[in-house]
Formats: sequence, structure tokens, C-alpha cells
Amino acid sequence: MSEAPAPSADPARKALPVLLSVVVVDLVGFGIAIPVLPFLAREYGASGVQLGLILTGYAGAQFLFAPVWGRLSDRLGRRRVMLCTIAGTSAALLWLGLAHSLLAMFAARFLAGAFAANVSVAAAYVSDVTDESERTRWMGLLGACFGVGFVLGPALGGLLSHWGYATPMFGAAVLAAGNWVYASFVLGEPARHTADAGPRVGRLDALAEPAVRRICLLNFAFSIAVVQLETIFAFFMADRFGFDAMDVAWIFIGMAVVMGGIQGGGMKALSARTSERRLARGGSLLLGAAIAAVPFAPTVAVLLVPLALSAVGRAVLQPSLMSLVSMEARHEHRGVVLGTFQSAASLGRVVGPVVAGLLYDAEMGAPFWFASALLFALFLGARGLRERAPATEPVVAPPPLA
Repeated sequence: MSEAPAPSADPARKALPVLLSVVVVDLVGFGIAIPVLPFLAREYGASGVQLGLILTGYAGAQFLFAPVWGRLSDRLGRRRVMLCTIAGTSAALLWLGLAHSLLAMFAARFLAGAFAANVSVAAAYVSDVTDESERTRWMGLLGACFGVGFVLGPALGGLLSHWGYATPMFGAAVLAAGNWVYASFVLGEPARHTADAGPRVGRLDALAEPAVRRICLLNFAFSIAVVQLETIFAFFMADRFGFDAMDVAWIFIGMAVVMGGIQGGGMKALSARTSERRLARGGSLLLGAAIAAVPFAPTVAVLLVPLALSAVGRAVLQPSLMSLVSMEARHEHRGVVLGTFQSAASLGRVVGPVVAGLLYDAEMGAPFWFASALLFALFLGARGLRERAPATEPVVAPPPLA
């Protein structure tokens, strides 16, 4: 039995900025399709329900495949699985651009969702090469990648749509292919990863640990809550203030910038002052209160206040939950645990849009209040999690591995 190297001695740890750059490019490619996909589907006669099924297929594939990629990365290596999923993303986007029917679009998006589940592998990579005392900071930076992707991606998609709605899909496919070439040269394998990590571990095995099960359930509630806002916000703004798609897009971009700023820089200071459990509770309370206030805003100017606060709450809550679940996972099973954690979020994205639509048809403010109730339940549920010391402690080498 030999002692594992300290985080600072792991050469792959120096590649963390490289990993984040790979994830950013991956998410920019994903973001390109977001504003264009509904218009592309409409060219082939999609109804609202059919468009919803295409979006649900994407989330459903993420739910099914996140633990698969996590398990494979535990056994075959993080780098190899990341390269495979990036290549698959490029192929799925190319298929989407070439699709000439709704069935082909559904199949392409299902495939894209399957390969997009690789964020669990990226999170496992971060966990492999960071100490618990600094993990929340790096998980925050990983979360900031989403903010960058959701700012640059839709902007690029809108620009490329001037040459047809299929053009952004081809552009995203080329970007993903270039990302694969880049990652092939610069992305290393974590030194503390063991290639053959013992017996096969599945999603149910990961959920057998009470703390992991609790955090995954909290993540499921969190996902359903934020999907309420994402799903019906455009309808709400159109019905309440007469906004069009471009107006709504600017608000989403602004929220993404706020989230990216908090996760990219603010999380380091916050995690140094308090524990992940307290950050999760504080973020859920702030996000829940902000979302509950949205239907009461009399003007757009007033509305921007709770929306900004909701972005701050989400930016604090999301990486805190991811950091907590990574700390509860055994090292050799971390990939499948983080994959199961992401599957809980994907399942929430399968269920959430339907719930949001039903509630909105009944009462305009109901989805927001339902989301707030879920987040308050998350606040209460986080009380049972283990307290962790603030990240001001010296970095300590992990225990020896067999």
C-alpha cells in the first residue's frame, strides 16, 4: 500500500484550468442550440407538445446516462470518457443540423442528452485532484462554466441563425469537434484515479449511503424548483409585460452573468468563511424567497431585483450541493455517485416542465410559489447534513489508497 500524492503534487491538478476550458467550450456548443431549437422544430410543424417531448427526451437521456459515464470513468479513466462524450456531442449536433423530420430531431437530441451527461465526469475529475478544503471553490468554478456557456452560446446561436436555423447546429458541431482535438492534446488523467476500481457499482448502490441519498433527493427538489422558472418565465413575461423572445433572452443572459460572477469568484471567499451545509441552506432560502416574490413585481424594474437575488441564491446553492455529495462519496465510486447526483437533476428536468405548465394554466403565480415551497423544504432537509469546517484549514493529503 503506497501513499497517494498530495493534491499539489498531482500533475493533473495543474490541468484543472484546462479541464474548465474544455467544459466551457462544450457548454457553449450546447448553448448555441437553445434559442434556435424551437424555431427549427417549427419548420417541421412541431406543436408545443411535440417540442416539449423533444426537450424531455434530452433531459431523459441525461438521467439515464449520467451514472453510466460516471461508472465508466471510474473504471476506464476520466480523460478517455470525456473525449468520448465530446466526440459524441459533435456527432449529435451534426445529426440535428441534418435532420429533416421531428423524429430525427428527437433522436438527435436524445443522443445529445446522453453525451451531455458528462458533467458528472468533469465533477469527478475535480474531486480527484482537489482537497475537501478547496473543493467547493473548484466546484463553483465548474458551475461558472455553465454561466459562460449560457451567455456565449445563445448569442452565437442567434448570430448564426441569420443563415438558417440549421446553421447554428453545424457551427456547434464544428466547435465540439475542435474541442475534442484540443482536449486530446491538453487533458491529462488524474494521478489519483485507479483504473480498475473494483466491483461494479450502480445507481442503487450509490443511493444506499444515507447522506448521498439525502443530497440526491435535495438536488431533485432543487432541479424541479429552478425548472419552474425556466419553463414558464417567457410566458409570464409575455402575458404580464408584453415581452418578446429577445427581451426574455437578455434577462436570462443577465442572470447567467450574475451566476458566473458569483461561482467564478465569490464562492472562494464564501467557502473560506463558512461550511458547505450552511451555504446550501443560505442559498436555498435566498433563492426560494426571491422566486416567491417574482409574481408580485408591479414593474420590470422591480422584477429585476428578485431575479438578481435568485441568480445569487442559485449560484451559491448548486456548487454547494455538488461539493457535499462529492465529500460523502468513496473515492473509488465517486464517478458513479456524481453521475447519480446529476441523474437526480435530470429527472427533475423531466418532471418539472410538465408540472410548471399545469400550474401556470391554473394560476399565473402558482409555479413560482411551488418552487419556493420546494426550496424551503430543501432548506429544512439540509439541516440533517454533516457540518464541514470552512475551507481555511491547511490542505491535507488524502488517506493512503490500497
